[in-house]
Amino acid sequence: MIRRSTLREQLADALREEILAGRLGPEGEFTVREIAEHYGVSATPVREALVDLSAQGLLDVERHRGFRIRRFTLDDFRHMVGALAIVTDGLLATDGVLDPDRAHHDAFTSVRRRAAAARQAATAGDLDVLIGYDLRYWRELDALTGNPHIGEFLDRLRVRCWAFTVFFLRRRPELTAHLWAGHLELADAVERGDRAATERLLAAHRAHILALATRLAAHPGP
Repeated sequence: MIRRSTLREQLADALREEILAGRLGPEGEFTVREIAEHYGVSATPVREALVDLSAQGLLDVERHRGFRIRRFTLDDFRHMVGALAIVTDGLLATDGVLDPDRAHHDAFTSVRRRAAAARQAATAGDLDVLIGYDLRYWRELDALTGNPHIGEFLDRLRVRCWAFTVFFLRRRPELTAHLWAGHLELADAVERGDRAATERLLAAHRAHILALATRLAAHPGP
């Protein structure tokens, strides 16, 4: 059930999950009316939520037709991973990248729970579970910097990266056995302040997802 107190935000969250699950609209097209009827709400909050998702780069507006899920290209994916690298490498190049008020034991305990769940889902090839825990893991890890603007930027890029990848993985489910599962190792390196290991693991993560994306785009399946 959607609570009307935060209807716009909850609709946007629900629709984002539908996009990442590959369940939204035949061929990725839909209208405000269809979404409103599906959730049993009025058109206004739906339109607002869809505008928000369009601003996040997940939807394209089809003039006189409605909305379409944006299909990112492999070049888009490479550019997004490049942007992630620039920001994260820049953070690591600064002193005191973690906010001491946030990067405490309890915070890392929470990050590790997300990491363990994400690794388990990746190892099992459970894409739906993995996406949710993977995004939460990165959000909590980013939050330790204490800079919400950087965290928001990185989160949007990661959601877009998943939007690209999941489109192909739904057609090549056998490749879910090749998902990245280094969440715990990275969390450990960050907590102990091992900059060299953190840089190495982040670089390995980027290389892994780029290789998988290239393979998916080359052989998209049915």
